[in-house]
Amino acid sequence: MSNLSNITSEIEKYASDSNLTELQIVEKLEKHYFNKKVNENLKLYKKGKKKVREITKDLKISPRRFYAILEKKKIEHKKYKKSDSNQEAQL
Repeated sequence: MSNLSNITSEIEKYASDSNLTELQIVEKLEKHYFNKKVNENLKLYKKGKKKVREITKDLKISPRRFYAILEKKKIEHKKYKKSDSNQEAQL
């Protein structure tokens, strides 16, 4: 519990020094660590050591959001056409 109180006191101290609120600081930290985790997983994805299913489970995001991240970072990936498979199933 003492570690948590140290962190909260540091956040409060930083908030008093800057023009940000405690919640804004926490949101920025969350974005930073999320992006750090995404970059680690993208390296493994590029090498073929980790699949999309595993990455989305680790990051707790949807596959659609992960593919959007891939497109934003211009990383090649397979695009599946969901509508074509539905049409074939109906035939």
